[in-house]
Amino acid sequence: MTRATKQSILAVAITLGVVVIDQVIKVMVKTGMYFHESIRITDWFYLFFTENNGMAFGWEFMNKYFLTSFRILFTVGIIYYLVGLIRRGTAYGYLVCLSMVLAGALGNIIDCVFYGLVFNNPPAPEVARLVPFGEGYAPVLLGRVVDMFYFPLVDWNWPDWLPLYGGQHFVFFSPIFNFADASISVGIALLLLFYRKELTK
Repeated sequence: MTRATKQSILAVAITLGVVVIDQVIKVMVKTGMYFHESIRITDWFYLFFTENNGMAFGWEFMNKYFLTSFRILFTVGIIYYLVGLIRRGTAYGYLVCLSMVLAGALGNIIDCVFYGLVFNNPPAPEVARLVPFGEGYAPVLLGRVVDMFYFPLVDWNWPDWLPLYGGQHFVFFSPIFNFADASISVGIALLLLFYRKELTK
């Protein structure tokens, strides 16, 4: 088996593995929890079902059609780049990091493209269910991304005398994210830590 074949299998295995795990978790949460339901695991870890229209960690900006189209183009670009790297030969670690980013992007694209077509959107405390294709809560490209991991590691109230923030409640770490977001973040962090030279090329 050639090095290129081994790297191709590795990239596909990582991508499929992350996407499958991500989608299994999302479907279980979406069909097993009602919107904004919270399940306490520990004081610093909750499952909190929410959805967002935007980027990772619940950030929302840009037009939804543009954002989903950008995600798709970005993913196609990564695939093209990965294929070229494998043909030329590259470090296994670099390949793993890029595959994690690709897998995370694909996981969230699936939500945007298909979830609006195949799930309904009932009010709490009802949970969502699968519906016939095309009869869901949104047209193609306008589905919402399912998020569920919430880590309120530390929280406090700012002193009243503090300008602007006085008396407000602060939570660290407040973003709610999913397995795909985590895969993207870990992949990018490792790329920046260990493969900056490769990225600049």
